[in-house]
Formats: sequence, C-alpha cells, structure tokens
Amino acid sequence: MSPSIKRIHSDERLPSHADVVIIGGGIVGVTAAYFLAKRGLSVALIEKGYVGCEQSSRNWGWCRQQNRDARELPISGLAMRIWDELTAEIGTDLGFRRCGLKYATDDAKQLAEWEAWLDTARPFGINTRILSPVEATSAIPSVGRQWLGGVHSVDDGKAEPAIAAPGIAEGARALGASIHQNCAAYGLDISNGAVTGVITEKGLIRTNAVLCAAGSWASAFCRRHGIRFPQASVLQTALRTRPAPNIGEAIYTPYCTLTRRLDGSYTIAISGKVRLEVTPQGVRYGTAFLPMFIKRLGAMEFGIGKSFIHGPEGLAGWGSDKPSAFEHIRVLDPVARPDAVAEILKRVRTLFPALADVEVAESWGGSVDCTPDGVPVISAVDGVSGFFLAAGCSGHGFGLGPGIGHLAADLVANDTPCVDPKPYRLSRLIDGSKVEIGAL
Repeated sequence: MSPSIKRIHSDERLPSHADVVIIGGGIVGVTAAYFLAKRGLSVALIEKGYVGCEQSSRNWGWCRQQNRDARELPISGLAMRIWDELTAEIGTDLGFRRCGLKYATDDAKQLAEWEAWLDTARPFGINTRILSPVEATSAIPSVGRQWLGGVHSVDDGKAEPAIAAPGIAEGARALGASIHQNCAAYGLDISNGAVTGVITEKGLIRTNAVLCAAGSWASAFCRRHGIRFPQASVLQTALRTRPAPNIGEAIYTPYCTLTRRLDGSYTIAISGKVRLEVTPQGVRYGTAFLPMFIKRLGAMEFGIGKSFIHGPEGLAGWGSDKPSAFEHIRVLDPVARPDAVAEILKRVRTLFPALADVEVAESWGGSVDCTPDGVPVISAVDGVSGFFLAAGCSGHGFGLGPGIGHLAADLVANDTPCVDPKPYRLSRLIDGSKVEIGAL
C-alpha cells in the first residue's frame, strides 16, 4: 500500500504556455520548481499521480553527507544548507532536524570502509568521527551483537518524507508555480531539434524548457524520443510502526535501519536488501549495469514479476497511441513483501528489546531508480535543445533533492551552476566513459 502522505490541491487551469514545464512531482521536481519560480519564471509542474506519491514518500528520510561518493559531496553539502533554509523560507515545517546519524557494525570490512572514507570527507570539512567499540555500544545499545565500532555523523539529519515534497510544492506555488496532479505527460512537442511544448492528457503546454524529474519513469519517457538513459530500478520494502519508545533518532546497523518520525513512530528497513526484477529495460541496459550488479550481488535477490509487462520498464503501454503507461499506473506502488516485513520485525525486535512489542502501522514497497555508477544525472540532453534530465538518484534522492533541484534549476535557467555539473552529465553513461561505481 502507499505510505501516508500530505495531499495538496491542484491548480484547475492548465496554462497554455510556461517558461518551464517540470515532469514529475517528487522531491527533485518540486525543489526545481521552487528555485525556478523564485527567479521569477513561470513554471508548470505536472504529475501523473499526486505530489510525493512515489519514492519521495517511501524512503528513510535521511539527509546526509556521511558515506557519500566524492562526486556527490558538493551537492550534498548544498542540499544540507538548503534543508536548513527551506522551513523559514516556505513557512512550513518539513521535519528537517540535524539530529545526527549513528552507525554501528560488527563487520570489520564495513568499519574499515568507513574509516577509509574519512580521507574522502576531509577536504569537505564534514563533521564525522569513528566510534570505538565502547562508544558504538553506548550509542546503539542492542542485544546479541558486539559492535566493533561505528560512526557518528554529527551534523547530518533527517526530514519527513510524508510532508517534505508537498510542503515544498506549496512553497513553489506561493511563488507563482502551478501544480497539476493527475496529469500525465504523453511526450515532448519538438520542432527542428528543440522543445516547443509538452503534450499532456489535459492539453498542450507551450514551452521552450522541460525538466524531466520522473524518477523510475524517466528512462521510459526519454526512450519515446530516442534518448538513451541507462536506468534500472530495484524494489525495496519498508514499514512504519505505531508510536514507540525512543531508542534514537536515526540509527544504522547491518541488520536494520531506523528513523524516528515527528509523531514518535519509526520508519524501519534493511539497508541494501533489494529485489531486482528482470524487465525489458533491464535487458536493454544490462551490460551497462553489470559491474554494479557484480559488486552488490550479495544484497540482491533476482526474479520476474509484473514489472516485466507493466510499469516504467515493462512491455505494455509505450506505443505512440494515447493513453500512455503514465495514465495506466498513476502511482507506482510495488507490493510490500510479507516475508520482508516479517524479517524487518524479527530483526528489530531481537536487537532492541524496547521495541519487542512494536506494532506495524503501514508497510510499502518502493522503486529505487539507479544509474550504472550510482550517481544521479542532472544534465541537459544532447540532441534535444531545451530538454533537461534530473533522475537516477540511486536511493539518495530525498536527502540530495534540494541540491539536485537547485542545480537543475540553474541549468534550465542558464545561470551559473551552484556546483560543478560535470560529474552528473548524461553523456558519461552513453559515450563509453569508464563506469566508476559510487558509494551506497
């Protein structure tokens, strides 16, 4: 089932023209809308379902610099500063708190990787430190595990997935953007190699600039116009408890990860535990993803499911005729696998006796869209002037979202980029460049 999320209203009238059209109402799309509207541009954001309904409300809520790939650290630092500022600017509490993140492990290899990462973090001035076994045990007391050590990322934190994207969307609307939910995009209107509009189920919007921030649907949308975007999605299960005893604000262990929400409940998941279903799109880009699959083989479960036919990577619904698959599946809502929910509960109840009687309020599946190197694409698209892409966030999109949205807005508006956009260019994935697999 879909997780609970704040619902916002839609603007009734679809504009005939906008300076920028944004496809996708997740955290990236709404923050891009906010920063573009802040520049005084007219912005129309279209969303096939409702704002924040897919991965932006299905994640842990972590906002971090800790353990980021070096290519993501500039944009993660920017994102953290924006998270700090958004509540005051918008006038809505997005649940952002610099509560710190605490990690503990009994895996010597994992601890060594955390220690080695300090060399990556040092040039960026990130406030993080390694915990001794005693410190890790004190920070994350548990039963039946002897922690070898851990990490305390002091300045990192969390925000609230149920309210963040809708809250930022309302902030964009207050600056003049229009929000159109239940409005699927069929495709781009292109003339002489340049965008001239977006064809939606509710009509044509004339524009010379389009940002595709469509999450797991981005590659399929691009493919309709002959644009290659290697993208594969993996499926995860998470749950939210009813309000429970407070054992910490944001905790990572190799066995389960917990994030305390504003109402005292916890979002709980198992880090890295994913299911990869074989799909036509997966086969199409399989060679590009092979190095990542090999590296992370131990954490993946493989299978074939409904996604082979239906959804963004499937066979059905991508002909030239209307309606499109965007209308057939308003909300991509993978099943929360009962065995995964049972395993999450077993682990958390075993590790943390204070949560032995914890009850499940809701559980859900999520589709995490990835690139072959695990680093997002934030880029103009060669060959189609005025078309931009911000997708492939690889499980990092919520925390990085404000930074990604800001950079995407800079590129669309042809302003000086807030960070160097080169690491995020689409061409790196399709021009034969060596794939450098990023951190989780």
